[in-house]
Amino acid sequence: MFTGIDEVDWASMEHAYGPADDVPGLLYGLASADPAERESALDGMYGAVHHQGDVYACTLACIPFLFELAVDPGIPDRGGIVELLTSIGGIDLDEDDESELDELDEDEIEGVANYAMAATAVSAGSSVFFELVADEDPGVRLAAPLALATLHGRPDRVLALLRERLPVETDDEVRLALVEAAGRIALRHRPPAKQAAGWLSRLAAQAYPPGLRLAALAQLARCAPDALPGDVVRVVSGLLRELRSRPSRPEAPAAKVPGGDAPAAEPSTAPVRAGRLRELSAGESAGRSTPWAADLLRTLHCGLDDRVEDRTALLSDQLRSPDPWQRIDAVRMSGGLIRAWRGSYEGLVRLIGVQLSDPEPRLAEAASHVLEELFGLAAPAADALAGRVAAEPGAWVREWESGPPGLGSAVKALARLGDARALPALAAALERPEVPHDVGFAIRCLGDAAAPLAGTLRRRLGEVGLDEGAYDRASPLLAGLTALRAGEAAPEVLRVLRGAPEYRGEWLRTAALRALGAFGPAARCAVPELRRLVLRSGTAATEAAEALWAVTGDAETVLPVLTEGLRSEQVHDCRAAVSALGGLGGRAAAVAPRLRALLAHEELWLRVDSAVALWEVSGRTGEAVPVLLAAWERNRHVRVRVADCLARMGIDRAGPDAARVLRAELLSVRRHNALDGGYGSHDTYEDEKLLALCRRALTGNTGKGTTS
Repeated sequence: MFTGIDEVDWASMEHAYGPADDVPGLLYGLASADPAERESALDGMYGAVHHQGDVYACTLACIPFLFELAVDPGIPDRGGIVELLTSIGGIDLDEDDESELDELDEDEIEGVANYAMAATAVSAGSSVFFELVADEDPGVRLAAPLALATLHGRPDRVLALLRERLPVETDDEVRLALVEAAGRIALRHRPPAKQAAGWLSRLAAQAYPPGLRLAALAQLARCAPDALPGDVVRVVSGLLRELRSRPSRPEAPAAKVPGGDAPAAEPSTAPVRAGRLRELSAGESAGRSTPWAADLLRTLHCGLDDRVEDRTALLSDQLRSPDPWQRIDAVRMSGGLIRAWRGSYEGLVRLIGVQLSDPEPRLAEAASHVLEELFGLAAPAADALAGRVAAEPGAWVREWESGPPGLGSAVKALARLGDARALPALAAALERPEVPHDVGFAIRCLGDAAAPLAGTLRRRLGEVGLDEGAYDRASPLLAGLTALRAGEAAPEVLRVLRGAPEYRGEWLRTAALRALGAFGPAARCAVPELRRLVLRSGTAATEAAEALWAVTGDAETVLPVLTEGLRSEQVHDCRAAVSALGGLGGRAAAVAPRLRALLAHEELWLRVDSAVALWEVSGRTGEAVPVLLAAWERNRHVRVRVADCLARMGIDRAGPDAARVLRAELLSVRRHNALDGGYGSHDTYEDEKLLALCRRALTGNTGKGTTS
């Protein structure tokens, strides 16, 4: 085995974590008789040699040895090796990648070349997968069809093999892999796409088992959505009912501590390995009659894409299922749908709220996590959230193995609705020895309803020791007082401002100054300290000047400080000065030429801030609006900031181009910040805020009330 492996100069190569001289050991580990050693070796291949999909010189050198392992029937777990080869060779370089080669540096060009060489090398050897489709090992049979569909240069031949193999294959999951491979061929190769779609359409007919039909529908949704039946929701719902009739798998037993009865604890510092991910996947599958159904439904939803009504109807049906696992999947997929697409979700959200009272803890927890991210869209579930919060005081705060405690999901979701029924939970959280880090944001969401908490916030802030841990303890309290504009707490905030320690002292002063600015004239006791701070340089002076303006309205003192801030070479500092100058309005009209010059700055966000401030200090829209609209098209993440400015201007002053952009945004079904493969916890909130601002701008309401 591995003829020539010692002739490779592994030490001259590198992988993600340094010299590649350990790669031969990983290859031998893949052939080990010890399952733990094989798993560790596969982890090493993915973690270092093929780290996050990268292809290094050592990755290329591994390819012939991996093929040798894949075809040796004496090697266990070869399915994982076939999957590894598929990943290494399956990177497609499209025309855009190739056309941008001139813009890449030397290392990036080498990376692109490695991908191309890997694709060529693995594709050249991919004919061996034809035999592996009929291998005795079901794990190999599971991986081989997708390897062929991804790598082989004769997709028509691969499709014919898939069709031949399906009637004789006995393993349910392998049959699903054959169907998925047909869908992959249809997506990757134009000539056989119609033929593959026709086969998938026939498989979706009633003569086949429900799992196979669901798999075919999922692939049709990806590669030929027009071929889906018109009543796809009814068909899929019926298939799910058939699948529910299958007996469940037994629950997986908890891992035991050797010699004891308690479940084994995961070391908190252990890295997440591929093997650990497989363990988690196995635990998730335990107790399900059809553990693969969730993946099929996710594929179906991805294929249905912008058919929001169909997807909502399908998820609503799943949420009414007697099977808790189908409802868990539906809750999670509902979160994905709402995060990415705009629509009418009242009924769906109400059904998610129903899950909060389910005795299955994983279902209730999944529902509360989804509702937490919906902010105002969670309103139909408000009563259900309030019921869960009242019923489970022990879940008001969550402790973590590392880091500060945080509010429970249901409490956060209720507070983000501005619902006063979250108040008892927040009051209790403020009395804990360590206040949850996110309590200040929850108070901001509650608004005036949280006013009764001001006294407690003030008292707890007065108790904070001004040592190295001051920022962590004081910042949630300062955030809460800022949100409530609790000017009576100015003495306690001033104490923090004066005594901020060196460690994270700059962050702490920023939070304290923000609070004093929010208090306005009620913070007059801080004026001497603020006047002292404006004499400093950089961001500290800018922040102090902004607070001093809010407290005293003394433009004569503040304006020179903020104008000097415009000279900063640090974009962050300059942006802070620009925004503060905008807050002065017409009192800062003299700096309009300086702001106008910044409209051509290379940093987009600074251009946007300068355009907004120029309008705020001059009242003129002619120069600001074109800059704002150009930024809107170039970077979707500035849209909320731009829409806020346009709403305050009023559409008559902003002009017809702005009106056209705002109307186009309102007509879009896709959320402006939706990302494939990732999301932020506030994405839905930000997009709903954008929609509210667009509507406000177009209706001519230039008020500064809440936007969502």
